[in-house]
Amino acid sequence: MTTYYSEDHEWITVEGDIATIGITAHAAEQLGEIVFVEQKDAGDAFEKGDEIGVIESVKAASEIFAPVNGEVVEANALLADTPSALNDTPESDAWIYKVKLSDAGQLEELMDLDAYKALIG
Repeated sequence: MTTYYSEDHEWITVEGDIATIGITAHAAEQLGEIVFVEQKDAGDAFEKGDEIGVIESVKAASEIFAPVNGEVVEANALLADTPSALNDTPESDAWIYKVKLSDAGQLEELMDLDAYKALIG
């Protein structure tokens, strides 16, 4: 399974027409201790670049931006009860959304791991 990355520090993996979206370990580290995650509801549609949630930490609040067009199929319920899971497993169990892709061609505009590593230095 290929993982793509956005300049806004989101990762996305795709299986069929369903994508899983989360934040990178780098983003979680920069935020510090995460205390709250605001998520969209299943059925909410969005376009690339739209704000699709907010992550609050003891340091700051940070918006989550959609890396592609889609519709929320599922928001990760784990984050409602345990937002700090984003600090522990941001690139696995603590995914934020599963979404139905509207335009799979947009994946080509995202970065691969090497390009993302270059971005974060």
